[in-house]
Formats: sequence, structure tokens, C-alpha cells
Amino acid sequence: MKIKVIHIITRLDKGGSAENTLLTAGGLDKQIYDVLLVKGLSNESGMAEGEAVAVEESIREAEREGVRILTIPGLVRRIAPFYDFKTFFALIKILRYERPDIVHTHTSKAGILGRWAAYFAGVPVIIHTPHGHVFWGYFGRLKTAFYIILEKITAFITDKIIALTEQEKNDHLHFRIASGDKFSVVHSGIKLDKFSNLSADPAAMRRKLGISEGDLVVGTTGRLTPVKGHRHLIEAAGNIVDARPNTTFVFLGDGELSDELKNMASKLGLKEKVKFPGWRPDVAEVMSAFDLFVLPSLNEGMGRVLVEAMALGKPVVASNVGGIPDLVIHNHNGLLVPPADVEGLVKSINIFLHDPKKRKEMGDRGKVVAADYSTDAMIQKIERLYDEATSFFRSSLS
Repeated sequence: MKIKVIHIITRLDKGGSAENTLLTAGGLDKQIYDVLLVKGLSNESGMAEGEAVAVEESIREAEREGVRILTIPGLVRRIAPFYDFKTFFALIKILRYERPDIVHTHTSKAGILGRWAAYFAGVPVIIHTPHGHVFWGYFGRLKTAFYIILEKITAFITDKIIALTEQEKNDHLHFRIASGDKFSVVHSGIKLDKFSNLSADPAAMRRKLGISEGDLVVGTTGRLTPVKGHRHLIEAAGNIVDARPNTTFVFLGDGELSDELKNMASKLGLKEKVKFPGWRPDVAEVMSAFDLFVLPSLNEGMGRVLVEAMALGKPVVASNVGGIPDLVIHNHNGLLVPPADVEGLVKSINIFLHDPKKRKEMGDRGKVVAADYSTDAMIQKIERLYDEATSFFRSSLS
């Protein structure tokens, strides 16, 4: 008899938590697991048409891999008491009907609603992956304190919490969310082949993006949202381009800060030196045109895009926050700077811009680091965790 697993997440987009969830649900051995994914409508993501099409294709791929998909319109990321109340009871109803062996929730909001619904539905095993945390960088002090209290209470009914990195686990322990024995560390898996075995023409991509021949390209990839720290990178770009005009910055992605960041670049006189190609399906091809990758996040669970950049052989400048230091070893495969530190960004980016040998050496080391973050490795660890978590009640039934 198969082990039934239900995954719950508020939204699916091309962000790290959604990608991780889809890869997990799709990658589980369907000879052993019966998998259902419960999701919201994803309206809050504000996805451009191209991203929405790509998300739909990812959902279809998961279905082809044997994952059933169920959408609950009221499962939203924001706090919405009316929708949250209805969704909570809808989840209980679904779980009582499906009678899963495991409920595995993803991200903070779905983690709260989903885990309590699983508890009241009598689900034997409850597992949660925060995909980072909301302890800083997202909300004000009061809202953050409220979430921390909710996480502590909900941890009592949770069998296992999966952290993406050791640092994420340590952050949860620092805030006393749960005892150490409740945590397992499972790195987020990446489909590395399309990055490490990429056949692309970086020069041709640069021409498509309108980048001047001979320019060095500093790029970043991700949703244009406050917690990603793009405002600070725009400020750094102004300082760098003033001193080194043959530098172009590329912000690959879309989000609610898109217009604000474009306006910032324009006011700083960077309109021709900062490119905003939006969200694109050919992420790997665009990133191949970068000489240097920067992730200026204020908070980050792991930073899947760092693995992608490293698989392409790109040296990295990134914020010293969350799980990033688990991936980027300072002065080995990249440089770490404090979050929101414009001066630190300028200094570290300039080190790479002026030293092609250092770019090559750290980029090559990054390829070695990236090899440890395959999808197969992630799935094996999660299946092992599922097996251990269900062994007690399965043995009691036999």
C-alpha cells in the first residue's frame, strides 16, 4: 500500500519555494508514494504572462509525473481572516477525505493553516519546510513577533521541520521555535543539467539585451521585491558605473518593485547601463552572459539562484544572511557583504571587475560547490525522512 503525501503551499510561481515544492512532489517515487499538491491561485505573485505560462507548464509536468493538483482559491499568502477561516475548514475537509499518512507544508502561511488542519484531521505525520523564515526582512516588529509566536505554538504539533541550510536551522533555534531534534537539514535541489551543460552564446545574448560590446556584466536574478535588496544594488551600480562606464547591470526578473527600480536607475543616469529584461523562460541563457552574479538579499533561506549561477561558473557577491554563507564561502567561491551595505557591494563588485583571474578561479570553485545540490540528492534525503517518520505507525498497523 502506497504512502499518501499531501503537500500544501499558498502559491506557485517561479520563486525558490514553489520550485522546490514542485520538484519534491514530482520527484518522489510514485511506486511508493501517492502525492497530492494543494495550492492557492497564486494571484498575489503578480506574474507577467510569460512567467504564468511557465508555471502552468511546471504544473502540467508535475501532473505527468503522477502528482494530483488541487486548487483552493482562498489559500492566500497574506493574512486575510475571512479567507483564512474558510480555507482552514476546507483543508480539514480535504484531509479527512484523503486520509494522508503525511502532510508536508511549505512556507509560513501555508505552514500555519496546513499543519493545524492536519492536526485536527488526525494526520499521523506532519512535516514543515519554512523555505527560509520571516524573522527579519519582511514585516515590522509587531507582525514579526506575532509570526514567531505562531511558529512556536505550531511547532508543538509538527513532527519534523526541514531547514534548507544549517544557518536556517540555527536561526530557528535562536528564536526557540523548537528543539534541535525536530530539525532536519535538506538542501534545496536544483536541476543542474540545464546550467552546467548549457550550450549558449553569451556574446549573442548580450547583443539581444542591448549591452555594449566590451562591457563587463554584473547580473542578478529573482523577484523584484523589497526583501531581495535590489534598491541597494541600484545604488551600488550608480557608484560603479561613474568610475567604470564600461559596466552594465542586469536585473533579471519581475515583481512589484519593477517600476520603482527603473525610476531609480533613470534618476541616477543609469538608463543605458541597467537592463530590466523582465521575467524570461531562458534564465540560464541570460545568466550565461553575466561576468559576475550578485544576490543582495536582506533575508534568504538558501538562495537557489546562487547554485544556478555557480553551476554556470559565475563568481558571486552575496549578502551574509540566512543560508547564503552555507553556499558562498568568503574568498573561496565568492565574496560576502553585510545586508543593505552599498559600500560593501561596491567594494566587492569592483574587486571582481578589476581581476579576471579571480573571477575565473572563484567561478571554477563554485562549479564544484554547485554539484552537491542536485535534485536527486534532495529527493533521496526527503524520502529517507518520510520513511523514518512513518515507520512507527506503519509497523503498528502490520
